[in-house]
Amino acid sequence: MIQKIRNFYLETVAELKKSTWPTWGELWESTVVVIVTAMLLAVFVFAADSAVRAIVRVLT
Repeated sequence: MIQKIRNFYLETVAELKKSTWPTWGELWESTVVVIVTAMLLAVFVFAADSAVRAIVRVLT
């Protein structure tokens, strides 16, 4: 059991060393893209909800 845990740990460390981590600039750019996309989606959902609400009010 202990050997399996040790092997898992060593394999995990080896895989993490193969990874490339983003620079602060790349991280900042990605964060901005996510925030802007979330805002655009929120505006779209709000507009669609308002339009459907207005259509339902007219029909009922």
